[in-house]
Amino acid sequence: MTDTDVAIIGGGLAGSTAAAMLGRAGIRTMLIDPHRIYPPDLRCEKLEGGQVSILCKTGLADAILPSTTFDGDTRGGKAWVARFGHLVDQRPGGQHGILYDDLVNAMRAAVPPSVPFTVAKATGLTIGNDLQQVALSNGTNISARLIVLAHGLSVALKDQVGIERVVTSPCHSITIAFDIKPRQATAFNFASLTYYPERTADRMAYLTLFPIRTSMRANLMVYRNMDDPLLQKIRRHPEQSLFELMPNLHRLTGEIEVSSPVKIRPADLYVSKGHRQPGIVLVGDAFATSCPAAGTGTGKVFNDVERLCNIHIPNWLATPGMPADKIEQFYNDPVKCDYDAASSSFAYQLRSISIDDGFNWRLQRYLRFIVRAMIGTARQLGMIAVADQVASEGLAQRVRSLANRA
Repeated sequence: MTDTDVAIIGGGLAGSTAAAMLGRAGIRTMLIDPHRIYPPDLRCEKLEGGQVSILCKTGLADAILPSTTFDGDTRGGKAWVARFGHLVDQRPGGQHGILYDDLVNAMRAAVPPSVPFTVAKATGLTIGNDLQQVALSNGTNISARLIVLAHGLSVALKDQVGIERVVTSPCHSITIAFDIKPRQATAFNFASLTYYPERTADRMAYLTLFPIRTSMRANLMVYRNMDDPLLQKIRRHPEQSLFELMPNLHRLTGEIEVSSPVKIRPADLYVSKGHRQPGIVLVGDAFATSCPAAGTGTGKVFNDVERLCNIHIPNWLATPGMPADKIEQFYNDPVKCDYDAASSSFAYQLRSISIDDGFNWRLQRYLRFIVRAMIGTARQLGMIAVADQVASEGLAQRVRSLANRA
């Protein structure tokens, strides 16, 4: 029997971040995952401004950001934005590209040596008001005051303790990822590019191009079913498929070559039910998923873990027991609740504004085009402060709108 204060099950981004934070805070912690080196996995492939801000609150930004590729450091740092096939803005870069497995392994490297890492699979849980038990595939049993369940989409352990996964939107979006390079030039003219759809019938959220190391990475976000012919076609004829989907993309990229295998990952939206139990707390995708197209998933993970490890776990461990009313403090945390609600709301809002043909959604699409074009024009005229203020106020308004809708 191994004894610890916190047993973290799952060494993905949420679990590794929690292990790094708790270990650095001197809290007895153990990390459990079947893979010593996290394997390749298509999930988050970049960090943006808001996500970096939350990462800074964890105290781990200095350990992670050097492993990323910042688009502000390449090709003059210009991030292009195109709508309806027209280039409307060239803003300063603000994206940190990194493959998900590299991100997780960088986070694992930030976990201090005081945190034991057990390479095994958790096979059984027993939870209660005081001590929790975790049975491992290697025959070891773990005794802990608290279990942090951070094992992503797996349901086996949750089933054991009566936690249900409720799917709210099956195959809500699909991420298609690959590398590209120019055929007739040494590099693209932009540091990064976000290209919004030309037609709602294409059922596309956007294409984003951003640097990772020496490659230009592409993430194409679409709203389709897994049996849609586009998915097979883009595997077999990726260049042709891209330009058929976005005929005006050629103006900005020129001739391109897809230089890596095409990876495809669907995303279901689901929430947990029956999770308010003693001795166990769920974070990240183990609690609820978010839409990759909405770009809130990594921020949601960092927000969950930051609140849990900076605020709640130290308070819980200061007094005996781990009853359900302690655990509920995390699920009722207003910062967590606000972010979760905004993340969910934006997932549906982005889908509607991308593919719905109702008058309200068509109007919103054109208003976005006009506002972004005004920002781009102001920037070109040297009115940089005005452009940045308008862009910032627009983002703030969107966050307020999401909070009000929630």
